[in-house]
Amino acid sequence: MKLLNWLLYEVHRWLGILLALFMLAWFSTGIAIMYSTPTTQSRTQQLAHAETLAPEAGWLSLGEVWERSVEQRKAAAAERRVKAAGNAEAPGKQAPIPLAIAEARLLRIAGEPVWLVEDTHGMRFALSALDGALRETSAEQALIIAKNWFEAEGSEAVAPNYLEAVEKAIILRNQDTLRPFHHIGTEDGRELLISARTGEVLHASTRLDRALYWGGNWLHLLKPLEAIGLGEYRHNIQLGLGLFATIASLTGLIIGWLRWRPGFGGKPTYSQGRTQPYREFWAKWHFWSGLLGGSVALCWALSGFLDTNPGKLFTEENYSQADLSRFLGGEVPAAMRDWRPAPLADAEGVVELSWRRLGEEALLLANTRGGERLPQTVNGASPRFGEAAIRAAVQRLAGETPIAGLEELNDYDSYYYPRHHQGLAEKPLPVILAKLGDDSGTLVYLDPQDGRLIGKVDRSRRVFRWLYSALHHWDFGWLYYRPIWDVWMLVWISFGLVLGASSVVIGWRRLKKSLAPKKQAVPRAVAAGGKLRTENAA
Repeated sequence: MKLLNWLLYEVHRWLGILLALFMLAWFSTGIAIMYSTPTTQSRTQQLAHAETLAPEAGWLSLGEVWERSVEQRKAAAAERRVKAAGNAEAPGKQAPIPLAIAEARLLRIAGEPVWLVEDTHGMRFALSALDGALRETSAEQALIIAKNWFEAEGSEAVAPNYLEAVEKAIILRNQDTLRPFHHIGTEDGRELLISARTGEVLHASTRLDRALYWGGNWLHLLKPLEAIGLGEYRHNIQLGLGLFATIASLTGLIIGWLRWRPGFGGKPTYSQGRTQPYREFWAKWHFWSGLLGGSVALCWALSGFLDTNPGKLFTEENYSQADLSRFLGGEVPAAMRDWRPAPLADAEGVVELSWRRLGEEALLLANTRGGERLPQTVNGASPRFGEAAIRAAVQRLAGETPIAGLEELNDYDSYYYPRHHQGLAEKPLPVILAKLGDDSGTLVYLDPQDGRLIGKVDRSRRVFRWLYSALHHWDFGWLYYRPIWDVWMLVWISFGLVLGASSVVIGWRRLKKSLAPKKQAVPRAVAAGGKLRTENAA
């Protein structure tokens, strides 16, 4: 028992010394993360800043631009895959997936009508609706796009400046298929990142937005390791730190409860009626902040560790490109391929026309600047995907697994819900929930209005949702409504800051004491006959 007690204290002491600065940094950056905006522009923001489409007769159909750009697309796709993989064999990995159009959007970019097409290999292209040629956004066009973006915000006229071309932006995540980027800025500190491949504005920020990112997500997720060329080790370092932080939090919580003497039922307390053993200022604050906030600190440490998916405990959240291709079906429907743009009867506010498909059905939507989606029943397009098309698409995705049921959800549930800063454009309602008859009880969510596959949640992901997202973001029930969520988070982060700061002070003192050179023992002196002499003197 004594050995276990000693081990408990030693593990907590030295892990605390090792992790004190990290824990303080994680709690500090958590506040910045709470109030930072997403680094990638949402669908709502992109639509709100888009140019008015005003389609004209004579623009090319989707099928025409697809056929005219065959050679250019092949060359561009091969170049991109080789650049991404670092070797010429990478393109062959996509061979088993049939090449076809997955989705297409018609919009104006820098005044020119463009089809933005994504294929079933995940490649995205900007194809001119005037001649079908593959378009790359130039620096001059990027400045026009930036000017239009700022004007759509209703701000005073600004003169955007071209800053640089960026091959990889640390501030963007999961946007490799759209690089390189044009970096645009203004004198008042606003900046944009625009994809050179599609002309889309992927990131817009002010000085405050960037300060919150660099002081929040960038530090919290150990992104500095990427900046110094150690990005390949970041995941393993996060995993190790998360594990040690969990152990440090758990051992500290146990020690706190063991050393707390509240005096209930007349039981003894410490001297002078104290309920904890410490007299020194920082030790007392460390004890109380750990005892009161230690449970939440443990939740954050454990969930952060699980987010690294140690040992591949949890399945992948998203489907593969092969799965998505199978979900869509094979041939592109004629209605989608052959439709030719023409002036709209009610074009006010329409900034985009988008084609989606499921099997033999195709759907054309007019997207407005305000985020509305208006079905266009032209050229045989469906106003909404029918149940038969949805069921067939889910069955293609599920393979031999039977579908246990389909239902329409008109409200969010525990596994499909909007994050803060998300609206109906990002998390639409209603949605179709398909329940598969597999051992994992897989749930598949899809948007019935545009046929988009939103995500899957099997048993593993449901466990992950509660062990990570619920314990890290506290995004469930009434707790996720603001300002309740803000108060909850700020209270526990405050405890964490005190815990982290006291850990740094106590750890530093302990480290100095441990590393200080040992003093030689001085013989004990005794007084005799009014003179000071050593006990061993002859």
